[in-house]
Amino acid sequence: MMDSMSGAVELGLLYALMALGVYITFRILDFPDLTVDGSFTTGGAIAAIMISHGYSPLLACLAAFAGGLAAGACTGLLHTKGKINGLLSGILMMIALYSINMRIMGKPNISLLGADTMFTSISPIAVGFIVVILFKLLMDGFLHTDLGLSLRATGDNARMIRSFGANTDNTTILGVSLSNGLVALSGAMIAQQSGFADISMGIGMIVIGLASVIIGEAIFGSQSVFRATLAAVLGSIVYRIVVALALRVEWLNASDLKLITAIIVIIALVLPSVQRSIRQKATAKRRSAELIAHAIQMNKGGGR
Repeated sequence: MMDSMSGAVELGLLYALMALGVYITFRILDFPDLTVDGSFTTGGAIAAIMISHGYSPLLACLAAFAGGLAAGACTGLLHTKGKINGLLSGILMMIALYSINMRIMGKPNISLLGADTMFTSISPIAVGFIVVILFKLLMDGFLHTDLGLSLRATGDNARMIRSFGANTDNTTILGVSLSNGLVALSGAMIAQQSGFADISMGIGMIVIGLASVIIGEAIFGSQSVFRATLAAVLGSIVYRIVVALALRVEWLNASDLKLITAIIVIIALVLPSVQRSIRQKATAKRRSAELIAHAIQMNKGGGR
């Protein structure tokens, strides 16, 4: 039990970078970016091929981050300059990345067993914690700069920020690039932790990222940038713990992981709406009771 929980925390920290990336597009830019499924594999592919050829794991991670930035920039350019719908831009880039990733890897699977990785001499939990906290704090700082505020304003009201002279095309491209850079970095670290990179390792990553962000916000709130990014990180860990507990149920198999993920996301999306509806009904009943009591009091006063 303790081993599965520590494994869940370890995976949660490594996937937290992807959750931070999804938070940028999903919450800040309000951009439905499906490039994530492709760029995650891109990060793993670049890291695996470089490490297997004797390059430093740190250099491989930096190259993976750069690859993700490039993939995100292409999606942003398709949307802003090509005037293609945001959802379709992500789908097109995701499809293109499948072939690009296969070109990078040269084969469907690359093993890293026996190769030196970031986790050869240091615990994955320690590395994941340091890297995630570093990028979370860097992201918090960036989102409070003038450029970061422009990025946040683009997602809130693009028309208004354009009226102030800001170039929303550039901020959109920047946001999508940063998002996919973080996703690719997460893919690079997962490939090193698992000991291989696979052409299909990115399938369903966008759903996992959304689940982490939504669960984090539902539990920890998102009243400020610091709290929202922290919620994305903690949501990733909570998601992995929930999955680990669910897989311990006898009638569930490892092949049910995607189904479990979908159910978790559905619950996380529906629950806040149900809670809001219950609160509104309770408030309406309380107001009706107050009005009735006030009317009865007025009638009593009139009778006297």
